Amino acid sequence: MSVIINDIMDNSHAQKAGITKGDTLVSINGHEIVDVLDYRFYQLNRDIQLVISTKENKQRNIHLKKAEYDEIGLLFDTYLMDEQRSCKNKCIFCFIDQLPKGLRDTLYFKDDDSRLSFLFGNYITLTNLTDHEIDRIINMHISPINVSVHTTNPELRCKMMNNRFAGKTLYTLKKFREAGLSVNCQIVACPGYNDGEELKSTLSDLIEMQVDLVAVVPVGLTGYREGLAKIEPYNSETAADTLNICLEYGNMCKEKYGRRIVFPADEFLIKAKAEMPSAEFYEDFSALENGVGLVALLKDELQFALEETQGDSRIRKKTIACGTSAQPFIKENVQLINEKFPNVDVDVVGIENRFFGGEINVSGLVVGVDLINQLKDRDLGQELLIPSVMLRSEGDIFLDDTSTEDVEKALGVKLTAVKNDGQDFLNSVIE
Repeated sequence: MSVIINDIMDNSHAQKAGITKGDTLVSINGHEIVDVLDYRFYQLNRDIQLVISTKENKQRNIHLKKAEYDEIGLLFDTYLMDEQRSCKNKCIFCFIDQLPKGLRDTLYFKDDDSRLSFLFGNYITLTNLTDHEIDRIINMHISPINVSVHTTNPELRCKMMNNRFAGKTLYTLKKFREAGLSVNCQIVACPGYNDGEELKSTLSDLIEMQVDLVAVVPVGLTGYREGLAKIEPYNSETAADTLNICLEYGNMCKEKYGRRIVFPADEFLIKAKAEMPSAEFYEDFSALENGVGLVALLKDELQFALEETQGDSRIRKKTIACGTSAQPFIKENVQLINEKFPNVDVDVVGIENRFFGGEINVSGLVVGVDLINQLKDRDLGQELLIPSVMLRSEGDIFLDDTSTEDVEKALGVKLTAVKNDGQDFLNSVIE
């Protein structure tokens, strides 16, 4: 297999070697290049032998010498240099299966691509890895690998993922650990399925494998589950039960290995009405993408930022809109700011998620139409602040395809997206 070169970086090694757009990359140092992992791994060498097939179908052998981490300078049609791989499972808790119709096409794509796990931290199920890909990951020593485990009970995993091979692929997890690869694990906990004793068994298995991290998150249930498996939402009692299991196993790991390893998502603490731990509990905050430690980190960073900031009597009136689960904690942070800036008036509004319905109450799933409908009759002050996770990575569109400009026009106020960062939060409130 070979990959067509879409463009050449200016002043790069490739340009200086006379490689041109439309040529084909065949191999690097004798290794066939199939996708981005091959390319990024083998181009790290200082001494490189490229085999290029020109547009005229003539083969060129090009020798390059470069610094170890220098880019060769080749650009391809897609970042992966290949098609993105989709998920082969139909998990009972899959959030994409619970989306309403009419959203942009990209939101309905289920990715399960090991290359994205390495490059961007995406979680994979291991169910569509070939033996060749498993061996390649081990030989390249790609770490960390982020795995959606959910349960180590093979039969239960097949049932929850609606894939008869899902149980067998657990051997890959063990193979990765035996090869010394770093493995981060995610468990989407569903009441009546993989919680309780099943969760204890899974945590015991993963700890015995000495994985690096286990993040336990509650299932997210929208109002669009017609025809899907029946799953009960977490309530305060069941959330507390799962939280206590996570804390029990985390404490055990802390005592035995010196680090916690097992972490519950913030949502479990919120649903169980438990006290939020301090920043020290979360160690290096390695599970933020799973919603683990976001509340504690923001508060810790804000307190540090306030220590470095001189208070004054400036007058500001603003509104912060967030998910209902985050509202009380955002209010606490505003109160900390008011101790130094008493004339800063911030109204924190929890937005009810009517768009997705069900049990959805996190900030990252608040959409533009709910913001408009629930804030249109309020005095929002000088500015409306929202968590940046409400928007796609470009920072301009909500999940319902409402734009930030649409919201600003409808509400007649400047809209500012704020990162989950204490200093950015402080600056956005007081500036």
